[in-house]
Amino acid sequence: MCEAEKTDFSKLIERARAGDAECRDRLFALCRRYLGFVARSQVETWLRVKVDASDLVQQTMLEAHRDFADFEGKSEKEWLAWLRKILSHNATDFVRHYRGTAKREARREVRFRDPADSLSPGAPEPAAPDRTPSQEFLALDNELRVTAALAELPADYQEVIMLRNLQRLPFGDVAERMGRSRPAVQMLWMRAIKKLQAALGEEEEG
Repeated sequence: MCEAEKTDFSKLIERARAGDAECRDRLFALCRRYLGFVARSQVETWLRVKVDASDLVQQTMLEAHRDFADFEGKSEKEWLAWLRKILSHNATDFVRHYRGTAKREARREVRFRDPADSLSPGAPEPAAPDRTPSQEFLALDNELRVTAALAELPADYQEVIMLRNLQRLPFGDVAERMGRSRPAVQMLWMRAIKKLQAALGEEEEG
């Protein structure tokens, strides 16, 4: 049964590809929350007024279901890279759609530099060069586990981690986005990272 294989992505993918509807549904369900965080990290504040991150996730899920036969990977790493590629393309389409009606905001559009964009479907992503400790902490192999822990943190902790670690914004920009002083944001970020590390440590011990 799929429940027994919930952490074995290779088997889950294999059975889903073979036509097991339950495994296919579980494969997508496991990644919905993860895609939600990725979508939020890619959508600029000005665009959120018009497009909710959940819209990007829904569109991505629909397209991934439709094109599942095109996915050639076998691992969790390849599966997440494939989903991110679809989501990134959808987000770019949303930006282009609103560009004509929001020219004054065009300079604030997020530039999507997801390394998955240059990969073939199902191909693994190359490691990012010169990662800082905080970027290593959010490494690809731990993404689903980190997402689950991140979802349990207070909203301001989630926001500061997404802005700093996922969007990789300078602390000055993060402070402006959150309406706080730079020292306050730096302190908030340190607390958030420690809280996230503690949550993951407790999960490992459990």
